[in-house]
Amino acid sequence: MSRFFWVRHGPTHAKTMVGWSDLPADLSDTAQVERLAGHLPQNALVISSDLSRARATADAIQGQRDRLAHDMDLREIHFGDWELKRFDEIEDEALIRNFWDNPGDVRPPNGESWHEVSARVDRAVARVMAAHPDRDIIAVAHFGVILTQVQQALQIGAYEAFAHRIENLSVTELHWQGGRWHAKGINHLP
Repeated sequence: MSRFFWVRHGPTHAKTMVGWSDLPADLSDTAQVERLAGHLPQNALVISSDLSRARATADAIQGQRDRLAHDMDLREIHFGDWELKRFDEIEDEALIRNFWDNPGDVRPPNGESWHEVSARVDRAVARVMAAHPDRDIIAVAHFGVILTQVQQALQIGAYEAFAHRIENLSVTELHWQGGRWHAKGINHLP
């Protein structure tokens, strides 16, 4: 059995769509970071997105755990031309509404669709599991990344997956057992 402990990076405090922009994480709540680090298995391997907010969060919780190389496939959704914009700044209201209400093949201009994000994250997870079978993995990533895996574990549609909250510095624990993912906890704040 493999266990993945998906951790959402520390907050950026941005009020816009933040995908591939490299904004820093606010890790000033050291008590929360310490609780998070203490909650996670000590023998787990740590991996993160290559974006600084995820890397810094992984650094803060790593402790004595072994670290794997950062993985670009664990980046947030690529919002393309919508990057760092508020919803009300998007001119094509029908497209942005369709992107969030009917996640799948709809993509922002010069960005990626939900299906493309899911495929990218699935590749990263498969690589990690193949290289480190039956290990506990702490994966520090992003809201959309984590939701792709929640969708699989709960066997629900993307729209239903978006109904789940994934707070900054929360843990979503998924187990690979019997040829499928099982959700053991979603959005837990230690």
